[in-house]
Amino acid sequence: MRPSGFLMKTVACAMCSIAATALAQPTMDLGQREYESKCAVCHGTDGKGGGPYAEQLKRRLPDLTTLARSNGGVFPVSRTFDTIEGAGKGHGTRDMPVWGLDYTILATEALPELPYNQAVYVRKRITALVGYLSRLQVK
Repeated sequence: MRPSGFLMKTVACAMCSIAATALAQPTMDLGQREYESKCAVCHGTDGKGGGPYAEQLKRRLPDLTTLARSNGGVFPVSRTFDTIEGAGKGHGTRDMPVWGLDYTILATEALPELPYNQAVYVRKRITALVGYLSRLQVK
């Protein structure tokens, strides 16, 4: 028994509607999500250093929107990546409560039971975060 033309048209319209809805969904910005969940609490949602925890810190936080300006107009990709991954100057030890071991590539060898390459996953998260920071730069 063949489906009726009306049924076929209804199914086709429903599928087109679902596809259009899926395409209309905003794309997720992994870098922005990383920033908002790990960095904004100290650096502020705008990256200028005025997050809710900023006043509890001993040093004033840098304005992350001026990293390129402070580097001759070029965003310091490698230095920023290294600072995040290595918990560089100002980020303290890996016991830092905000993100602790989340961005540690070296500690990933201790988790061989994971079904994916943890080091690649961590590098992609950091790279996405660095990309987001580069988009925050003032002209």
